Amino acid sequence: MALIGYARVSTREERQVLDRQIDALTAAGCEKIFDDRLSGVQADRPGLVACLGYLRAGDVLTVLDLDRLGRRARDLIGMIEDLEKEGVAFKALNSPMDTTTPAGRAFLQIQAAFAEMERNLIRQRVNEGLTAARARGRQGGRPRVMTPERLRFAQHLMADKSRTIPQICRELGDIPSSTLYHYLHADGTLKDPGQRLLASAAA
Repeated sequence: MALIGYARVSTREERQVLDRQIDALTAAGCEKIFDDRLSGVQADRPGLVACLGYLRAGDVLTVLDLDRLGRRARDLIGMIEDLEKEGVAFKALNSPMDTTTPAGRAFLQIQAAFAEMERNLIRQRVNEGLTAARARGRQGGRPRVMTPERLRFAQHLMADKSRTIPQICRELGDIPSSTLYHYLHADGTLKDPGQRLLASAAA
C-alpha cells in the first residue's frame, strides 16, 4: 500500500502553507507528492490531474485537510467515490475521512448522504420556484438583456459610423460588447438569435 500525497495552496496563500502540507505528508509516509498553486474550485489543476493519473489500485491518496482536494462537498465526495471504484483509498490527515478504515468509510457514507439530500433540496426548491412562476404567467430563466426595442435602437446606433462599440454599449445601459455581438454582426445586421427575438415580438 503506497501513500501518494497531494498538496494545494491558492495563489493568495504563502509558500510556507504549501511547505507545511508537504512536510506533514512526508512525515505521514507519502512516497510521492504532487502539488498545485490554484484555487480549489478550479477543475483543471495540473498537479491533481498528474496525481490521479499516477494512482494505482492499492494506493492511498493522502491530503492534509479535506479542502486541499476540493472546496465543494459534492465534487469532493464524488471524486473519493470514483477513487474507491478504482481500488484507491483516500485519507485526510486532519479529518475522520480515511477510507482505509471502517470508521472512515462510514464517515464517507454519511457525508455522501448529506450531499445527496442537499442536491434533492436544491432540485425541489428550483422546481417549486418554476411552478410558482408559471402559475403567475412567467417562464423560468433569466430575463433577456436585449429586447426587440433595444435591438432596433442598437442597429440605429451602429448605423452611425462615428460611434464606437464601447459608446454604443454604454448607451444601451452598459451592456458587455459580447452581448451586443451575440445578437448583431459588426455591420449591425441581425444574427439568428436576434432575428428570432424580433420575429417573436412582431407576431
